[in-house]
Amino acid sequence: MKVKEAAELVGISVRTLHHYDEIGLLEPETTESGYRSYSEKDLETLQQILFFKKLGFPLKKIKEIVNSPSFDREEALQVQRRMLLEERSRLDNMIATIDKTIQHAKGEIPMSDQEKFEGFDFSKNPYEQEARERWGNKAVDESNAKINQMSKDEQQEMGEEFDRIYRELAAIRDKAPDSDEAQAAIKVWYDYLNKIGSYSLDAFKGLGQMYVDDERFTKNIDKYGDGLAVFMWDAMAVYADRNK
Repeated sequence: MKVKEAAELVGISVRTLHHYDEIGLLEPETTESGYRSYSEKDLETLQQILFFKKLGFPLKKIKEIVNSPSFDREEALQVQRRMLLEERSRLDNMIATIDKTIQHAKGEIPMSDQEKFEGFDFSKNPYEQEARERWGNKAVDESNAKINQMSKDEQQEMGEEFDRIYRELAAIRDKAPDSDEAQAAIKVWYDYLNKIGSYSLDAFKGLGQMYVDDERFTKNIDKYGDGLAVFMWDAMAVYADRNK
């Protein structure tokens, strides 16, 4: 199966498959005519990759798992099923809380304050923890402090600017990441991030890596255009390397 056919079958971009190939996560065979071809075994591995991504595993960890000599596909499927059942249980709890809240709003049942918040868990922010592990507490604290000092209107303007930049990047995601147009657009992103935080070129490059390693980031960014996260990762890496 050719790259484009595999991408269409799975519902991901060709650029994403190329990225998996580049990092050694999923390397298809090359035919005599020079085309990449995915075998049935490759598709099974791709299924595993996407299951792990959906469960929040970074690509680096997925590569370690699926390339391990001790990797057992059936065992992995059992583990993934258990994790998804746990996630479904958490979602079911939240749905139950919503249903109770609707009934309570209609005056049909009483509801305690404790019951109103069953199913929520804000004990940690996974995004912030990831950032602290990569770039240290100081950089994250500085960024949080700047955002917390903003008024509601300023925070709304920031969100609108994020949205504008993402849309402009999505519009050129078919360009080469090292093209002048792509590099000019990604510079706008780098400059804006440094208005609300303090990002070195290495940190900027690491942020781009997180866009493709972490399913949460990939999903949010790709809402603006399929394959945008991979395009931004490529462009951010080029920008960082060129400007060191």
